[in-house]
Order: sequence, then C-alpha cells, then structure tokens
Amino acid sequence: MTTDTASVPATARPGRTTRRARRLPLPALLAAALAALVLVCFASVMYGSKSLTAAEVGDALGGHGDSYAIAVVESRYPRTVLGLLAGAALAVAGILMQAVARNPLAEPGLLGINTGAAAAVVTGTALGLASGQAAILAWAMPGAVLTGLVVHVIGTAGTTASPVRLVLAGAVLSAVLSAYIQALTLSRPRVFDSYRFWVVGALGGHSMDAARTVGPLVVLGLLVALVLGRGLNALALGDDSAAGLGARPGRVKAVGLLTATVLSAAATAAVGPIAFVGLAVPHLVRALAGVDKRGQIALAVLLGPTLLLAADVAGRLLLRPQELMVGVVTAFVGAPALLLAVRTLKAGR
Repeated sequence: MTTDTASVPATARPGRTTRRARRLPLPALLAAALAALVLVCFASVMYGSKSLTAAEVGDALGGHGDSYAIAVVESRYPRTVLGLLAGAALAVAGILMQAVARNPLAEPGLLGINTGAAAAVVTGTALGLASGQAAILAWAMPGAVLTGLVVHVIGTAGTTASPVRLVLAGAVLSAVLSAYIQALTLSRPRVFDSYRFWVVGALGGHSMDAARTVGPLVVLGLLVALVLGRGLNALALGDDSAAGLGARPGRVKAVGLLTATVLSAAATAAVGPIAFVGLAVPHLVRALAGVDKRGQIALAVLLGPTLLLAADVAGRLLLRPQELMVGVVTAFVGAPALLLAVRTLKAGR
C-alpha cells in the first residue's frame, strides 16, 4: 500500500517535524545568546597577557579592587566595547547583504568595503596624513563608504540591475583597489610598515575614542536594519510578490545596501578589516531562528559580538604573553560554526 506524500500534512513529515522540534522559540534563543555574550564580555576583561581571577574582576567592576586590577580591567574596556560594536555591525551587515543580493555567500567584503577602507588608509599614510589612530579612522571611514556607494551606483545603474551585477561590480572595484594598494605599499616601505598592522584587523591598541566615533553610526544602522526586517521578508519572495504585499523592492534594496555599507564601514574603520564574521553569523542565525529576517537581525546583534570577542580572547590565550590578531583567529573560530550551519540547513531541506 502506498501513501500519497502530498496528502500528509507538513507538520507530520518526519524531516520537518524534527527540524521544528529542535528550533527554540526566539525569546529563548535571545536569552541564551545574551547570557553567552555576558560571559564572553566578562572573559574579555578577565583574560590577557596578565589574567585576573573572577573575584578580582568582580571587585574591579564594583570599584572595590586593588588599583592594579582596576587599571587592567579598565585598559580592556575599549577592546571589549569595540568587539561589541564591530561584531554586531559585521553580522547584521552580512544579513542585509545576503538578503539584498540573494546570495548566501555575500559578506561585507563583497562590495569592496574593506578594500576601499584599506586603499584610503594607504593613501593617507603615503601623504603623511594618517599617522595616528584618529587619522586612520578619519581616512578609513569615508574610503569605505565611498567605495560601497560607487559599487551600488555601478551595480544598479540602468535597466539591467541585478544581484549578479552588484557582485561583479564589487569584485571588479576590489581588484582595482587591491592592485593600487599593492603598488603603493611595495614602492614605499614606510607605508607598508604602517599598513600591515592595520590590515590584519585587531581589537587591541585602540582607545574609547574609536568607539565613541563609530558607536552612533553602528547603533543607527542596527535600528534601521530592524525596521527593514519586514521589507526584507517580503523581498525574499521576489520583487513582484514583494510589491504585491505593499513593499517597495527598490527602496528596500537601496536602504538595505546603504545600511550594510555604513555598518561595515564603521567596523572596518574602527578595528581594520575582519573577515568571516559577516559570512558565518548570518548562516548560524538562519539555522537557529528560521527565515524571519527580524529574528535573524535581533539574534545576530548578540551572536556577532559573541563570536568576535571569543576569537579575541582565544587569540590572547594561545600565544600568551603575545597575542594573535583577532582577524587571524576569526577564521579558525568561525569555520566550524559555518560548517555546522550549512550542514543544518542542508539537513532541513
């Protein structure tokens, strides 16, 4: 006797039942992600070249510890705050880019934002105008934003605009800027010496001034991304269906790309180009929270910083008293998360 598969309710099919049973409600996911983020923030101010005990950190946070412990904890505040801002910005930017480009491999570097920031920093260094942290930030930010806007204009110009054209525009401009960076750094050793420390990506060595500069942009970008959630859900059904549901596909795409550009530019300008976070976290939150972009964005705001700060703490502990740059560690920390997410998505199909 055969059973008509189509007549079986979706909730009764074994594969889908298992997948839905494993998925926690969004409030529970957010609570668990928030708890993990609090723990990794505590670890960020606890571990380093000189590690403190949990009791010493607790006393220092309460203002009752000895002067040395308080000084160590306070010195780790900037990198922790920058990890929160950069991790959230890169993760949400990745979700926006994957939604707008309809490409699961899209990430902030796709639009050439990282390369644009690097090209601006190299130019400023060659001119002798980007010698300090504030100067590097001042050059990297407009360079990243300008590159993202140029890619958007090229990729959406005319009547043949498409996600593929956007990706190609980003790839072409990135190649051109990369060639420019190589030519300038190889011909000027002084520029290379300064550039090579920034290009790896690191949370350490920054002051709270960097967080104060990019913080408002990141917060504004995250709020805009949350507001765009409903439009992004409609956009996933296709432009015609989205328009039928009352959304404006062109406006949603333009605002989404601009928001992703600002978020990526702010993170890159503050801590340097950090790869993989914007690619891995969207896959992870999609596997956990489902297809609702509003839930994905809310969860990414917590999981992005958790991944980035965990990588930073691991980099401090692996070669103590030296440390690995967080841009190097993110690939090793993020790869298992991405593989797990892809495997989960594949199993759920």
